[in-house]
Amino acid sequence: MNDGRVVRRQRLAICLMVMVLPTIVSIGSGSPQEPASPTTLVAPKLPIDTLPATTTLMRNQPPLGLTTLPRDNAANPLTAAKVDLGRRLFFDPILSQDESVSCASCHQPSHGLASPDALAIGIGGKQGRRNAPSLFNRGYGKLHFWDGRAATLEEQSLQPISNPDEMGNDLARILQRLQDHAEYPRVFAEAFGDPETGAPAINDERLAAALAAFQRCLVIGDSPVDRFRAADVKELSMEARQGLWIFESRGRCWQCHAGDNFSDEQFHNTGVSFGSATRDSGRAEITHDPQDRYRFKTPSLRGVAETAPYMHDGSAKTLEDVVEFYNRGGAANDPELSPLIRPLNLSAEERRYLVQFLRALSPTKEQTPVP
Repeated sequence: MNDGRVVRRQRLAICLMVMVLPTIVSIGSGSPQEPASPTTLVAPKLPIDTLPATTTLMRNQPPLGLTTLPRDNAANPLTAAKVDLGRRLFFDPILSQDESVSCASCHQPSHGLASPDALAIGIGGKQGRRNAPSLFNRGYGKLHFWDGRAATLEEQSLQPISNPDEMGNDLARILQRLQDHAEYPRVFAEAFGDPETGAPAINDERLAAALAAFQRCLVIGDSPVDRFRAADVKELSMEARQGLWIFESRGRCWQCHAGDNFSDEQFHNTGVSFGSATRDSGRAEITHDPQDRYRFKTPSLRGVAETAPYMHDGSAKTLEDVVEFYNRGGAANDPELSPLIRPLNLSAEERRYLVQFLRALSPTKEQTPVP
C-alpha cells in the first residue's frame, strides 16, 4: 500500500515537472511565457550602420576593376555634409509610417546591402512583390529598380518611402515630421548651405538628394578577380580561374553580365517564375510594350556571394541554384524566353568552378566595406 502511494507521488511529481519545465526554460531564455499568436507581427530588428567613415566612402578614384566613379548628378553635387545626412536618413526609421523600419531594413550592411528575405518585408510585416537587391554600385546604373521605373537615384530614393508595402508613409507627413524634429532642420540647413537666418527648408527634392548622394558612395571593387586581372595571379584560385574561363566562354555569362560592373543594365526574360499563375510581368508594367513582358534588369555580380537569395522573386536560394538554373537553359518552354538563354551543358565540376568564380567577385574581408 505504501509502495503504491510512493509510486503515485512520483508520477505526480514528474507530471508537474513536465508542465513547469517549459515555463522555466522560457523565462531563462528571455522568451515570452505565452506563445505568440500566429497573427502577431513583430517589427524586424533595425540594422545598425557598420559602414566605413564618410571620408572613406567618398573616394577620389575608383577601386581596382572599375575605371570610373559613379556618374555625378550636376544638380546634386556630392558633399560630405550631404552624404552624412543621407546616411543618417538611410538608417533612421523616422521615414517609415510607424517608425519600425528604415531603408537599411531591406538593404542591410551585414548582407551586402541587400535583404536575406526572398521578398522585401516592410512595415507591419507586409511582404513586397520582389527581392530587395544590393545597393552597391547602383551609382553606375542607367535605370533603377528591377523594372527600370526610375531614371535617377534621386527619383528612386523616394519611392520606397511612399510604397504601402515598404515604408508606407505619406511624403507630406514625413516632411513635416522631419521639420518638427529636434535636429533635422539644422542638419538639412548645414547640408544644403542655408543661411543662418530664416527657416531651413526641408522638401522632397532635398530629401531625395541626400539619400541619392549617400547611395552614390556605396562602391565596391578590388575583388580577387580584379587583382588577378591586374596580374596578381596568386589572388585567384585555380578553380576560380577555370570558372572565369567558363564565364567568358561556354557559360556565355558575359553576354548579360558585361563591363566593369558585370551588368549590361538591360532587361531580359530569363524564364524566372515561368508557369506561375501570378507571374510578374516586369518591365512591361512600365513601358506597356508586350515585348517587355517578364523582362527584368540584369543585376551586377559584384559582391554577389553576400546577397542570397537571388532573382527578382528570390526563388534561387544559393549561387549553386543560380548556376543550375542557367545550366538547364532557364525555362526552356517559355515562348518569350530571351534567345540568349540556352542550355549550357556544364558538368558538375564545371558548375562548381563557375560558383567559385562568382564568389571571387566579392572583396576580401580586409577590403570590403561590409564587416
